[in-house]
Amino acid sequence: MNTVRKSILIGMTVLGLAGASTAALADDAAAGRHGWQANSEQRQARMADMFAKHQAKLHDLLKLTAAQEPAWTAYQNAIKPALPAEHIDHAAMAKLPAPERLARMIDMSKQRTLAMEGHLGALNTFYGQLTTEQKAIFDDHVMGGAHGPHRMMGHRHE
Repeated sequence: MNTVRKSILIGMTVLGLAGASTAALADDAAAGRHGWQANSEQRQARMADMFAKHQAKLHDLLKLTAAQEPAWTAYQNAIKPALPAEHIDHAAMAKLPAPERLARMIDMSKQRTLAMEGHLGALNTFYGQLTTEQKAIFDDHVMGGAHGPHRMMGHRHE
């Protein structure tokens, strides 16, 4: 009988610990989710800072003339990262019927495509103002260049 009591006690203890650890994991997951949202502004600020530093470095490397500065300014204004129009609520998206989810994804892709087309127009205008040497520098330092897509984010693979 003593063995049965011990087994029951051990079983109850294990179940209690499992329940407590599950609750703790759920609390941690919820805290992480809220922490992620709270840190969103900090991440955006860091990304904007990295973007500004990259653009300042590129500006210095290009050694632009006074005549090229207006085109540079217009290009910078066109490519400046903007905050997303709306945050994607993944939980709400998951509840939508598949056709509606896909339609929303297509709409978001169209918005990104329109933004990139605007960037391309500004890029073509600015790029047309550069000398051959400046174009080579620009090509090497923008959108991956000779060093891959992570170069823009400060990760060099040289």
